[in-house]
Amino acid sequence: MASSILCSSVQNRLLQYRAVPKALLCFTLCYVLLLSLSVSSASGQSFACGDGASSFPFCDKSLAADARVVDLVQRLTLQEKITFLVDSAGNVSRLGIPNYQWWSEALHGVSSIGRPGAKYSTDIPGATSFPQPILTAASFNNSLYEAIGRVVSTEARAMYNMGLAGLTFWAPNINIFRDPRWGRGQETPGEDPLLASNYSSGYVRGLQQTDSEDKNRLKVAACCKHYTAYDLDHWNGYDRYTFNAVVTKQDMDDTFQPPFRSCVLDGNAASVMCSYQQVNGKPTCADPDLLSGVIRGEWKLNGYIVTDCDSIEVYYDNQHYTKTPEEAAATAILAGVDLDCGFFLSNYTEGAVRGGLLTEAAIDKAITNNFGTLMRLGFFDGDPSKQPYGDLGPKDVCTPENQELARETARQGIVLLKNTPESLPLSLTAIKSLAVIGPNSNATNTMIGNYGGTPCNYTTPLQGLTAVVSTTLVAGCVDVACGTAQVDDATKLAATADATVLIVGADLSIEAESHDRTDLYLPGQQTLLITEVAKASKGPVILVIMSGGGFDITFAKNDDKITSILWVGYPGEAGGAAIADVIFGFYNPSGRLPMTWYPQAYLDKVPMTNMNMRPDPASGYPGRTYRFYTGDTVYAFGYGISYSTFNHRLVRAPKQVSIPLEEDHVCHSSSCQSLDVVEERCQNLAFDIHLGVKNMGKMSGSHTVLLYSSPPSVHNSPKKHLLGFEKVFLSSQGEALVKFNVDVCKHLSVVDERGNRKVALGDHVLHVGDLKQTLSMRI
Repeated sequence: MASSILCSSVQNRLLQYRAVPKALLCFTLCYVLLLSLSVSSASGQSFACGDGASSFPFCDKSLAADARVVDLVQRLTLQEKITFLVDSAGNVSRLGIPNYQWWSEALHGVSSIGRPGAKYSTDIPGATSFPQPILTAASFNNSLYEAIGRVVSTEARAMYNMGLAGLTFWAPNINIFRDPRWGRGQETPGEDPLLASNYSSGYVRGLQQTDSEDKNRLKVAACCKHYTAYDLDHWNGYDRYTFNAVVTKQDMDDTFQPPFRSCVLDGNAASVMCSYQQVNGKPTCADPDLLSGVIRGEWKLNGYIVTDCDSIEVYYDNQHYTKTPEEAAATAILAGVDLDCGFFLSNYTEGAVRGGLLTEAAIDKAITNNFGTLMRLGFFDGDPSKQPYGDLGPKDVCTPENQELARETARQGIVLLKNTPESLPLSLTAIKSLAVIGPNSNATNTMIGNYGGTPCNYTTPLQGLTAVVSTTLVAGCVDVACGTAQVDDATKLAATADATVLIVGADLSIEAESHDRTDLYLPGQQTLLITEVAKASKGPVILVIMSGGGFDITFAKNDDKITSILWVGYPGEAGGAAIADVIFGFYNPSGRLPMTWYPQAYLDKVPMTNMNMRPDPASGYPGRTYRFYTGDTVYAFGYGISYSTFNHRLVRAPKQVSIPLEEDHVCHSSSCQSLDVVEERCQNLAFDIHLGVKNMGKMSGSHTVLLYSSPPSVHNSPKKHLLGFEKVFLSSQGEALVKFNVDVCKHLSVVDERGNRKVALGDHVLHVGDLKQTLSMRI
């Protein structure tokens, strides 16, 4: 029923009763309209296409989604269309479309961050809070990334059904952790493009995939951010709102872009978020080459492109990229932006159209992408309780299984960095008293990190350890800033305890969004506290670092009194239990560092503003990440030890691969260093590597197998790069066969100086641990 007919009908009936006041008449009209068109479910969740609006073709589930979107768009006025260009999307009561808030977050669980973000209630007082992605990535477990996404999306759908959350979640953050000072490195999967790619596609699949036969259907919509080459927030007078990241074509295509490419192509992400800063002189949210050209054109994004919040306003007000706000609005939409996180487009888009800077057709294109995503989510399918996942509710949030997965994720990610023989695991029979010292010993919110929500509950490190053995706590520092360490009380306790656990590191006051670090030292007097406690301790000393980024802890690495070191990231709601599981040997650690830990001296040679990945010997610039940096490290990318020793043996691998070429190809008659990666040449160009892995230790446990390649020295290629990784569980003395399928063009190619992907000819060295195999690439 059209709204004008409905209004007339209701008005005529009410006017039969002359005593009805006008105010009551207006109220009743409004109420009837809302009931008839935009309807609320029993839980209070507003939804489109209720009974009064179900006759509209865009509400007809039997029609193709594209046809439904076309019908909806053509019914809207220009002013109504503009309300759907912003994250706080307006309602159109005459069509039964309620308000929709696009901005929800799910970085490592359903988050309270957003506009308005997830809310909580007496029925759902919290949601499962997993470790920060930097620790999850350290598990090097592809199936785990996807499993977490499935849990988060189930809890998100349950909260949506209760009117507590949205359907569009702006996660994951898949920027490369390029610089160790970056405050948001904790949100990312680390410094390696392959690891970040696998994490992004896995987590997105977990969030989005449904049980439906319709593969276009979405459980929730993920968003890969922040596109692209974004990894500076606020450092030494530079900030993300005005920074111009100068990036070579080579670095762009072999370092910064791969995670986003994988997120869209392999994960089928429903959205990509452009970032605040400029890249090579253009704001990313105003760059048609990056947005329409790459995301929409090359990668064929099936979804919408959204700005980071207020990015259009930022490039107008802060970067002065356009002369007028109307030009800024038109520039964003014409570049490929579909949705503005903010209000800029709602304020200036109509003026841009009136001024001839933008056509209404361009707006139609943008909102078509937005509505298309909502169609895939079932937003226009009527009552959510009658849709797939409509039965999800409070019983599906914070389940014992979900909370156990949070604990298991933390266990798999924890990295053992140092372990003197007979130190860890602690003996339950020998250790009767445990000194627990350090500012993160009883951490709660710190374990969650940023972009968190209210967790199901907390198990602090102190609580986790106390559940196993008698403990005594002396914090030693008031907080992680540790302005003055209370050394005396701490050393007295350590001198009498059978063992000492020092839990130190950082929190969001040290590293966070809009807050980059200035050095790599532990904050304040934490180093003094650690050193003095270690001197005084009568038993083993276990140093636990809770942080997103790495630290220069060379002093602890070289201190014989510090018998063991663990890095635990920000381990989520169950972090304390996971830490105790590892320390007491209920779990054999298998995590590996997803980022390089540099010495402090590294920062003297590397300004955070220098985006170059590759070293420059002429200037003394050492390069970045394990792929290019050749200097000293505190701990290397991929490092991590276990309570067991694992041996590798090569079972199967080729020694030579021949690449077929056309008869008239130039490389038959002249020497070539590399070949272009082209589809015809790359078909069926793959091989298997089989590795035998044996657990030589007395303790069962998982082992992380990292397969690297060192390519020939052409095109300033990486000194080594990760080809793949697998997680395998082995009992004591157990053996397993681990298989890798290597696609030559995908895994063994490099990017040349112009950004073109090439297969380098010559010897590639494949290696796993100390095991190496030379592979000759020939024509």
